[in-house]
Amino acid sequence: MSTFNLALVLVVALLLVVVFVSVLAGLAYVTHRHPRLEKPLGVAIGGGSLLLGVVVGLVAVVALTT
Repeated sequence: MSTFNLALVLVVALLLVVVFVSVLAGLAYVTHRHPRLEKPLGVAIGGGSLLLGVVVGLVAVVALTT
């Protein structure tokens, strides 16, 4: 793997982590402001699981096509 490809993979991974954390924080904030919806941690974990499933699916598709 060339240096450029490695750097590109690391940048994409970093962006995925930033988006993942932002989505979890947003879900926790919304449920904290409206506590009748659900417990903040439970909703954040549920949203994170859904986001993680999407990311894993995308990585699997990319791995199978290359």
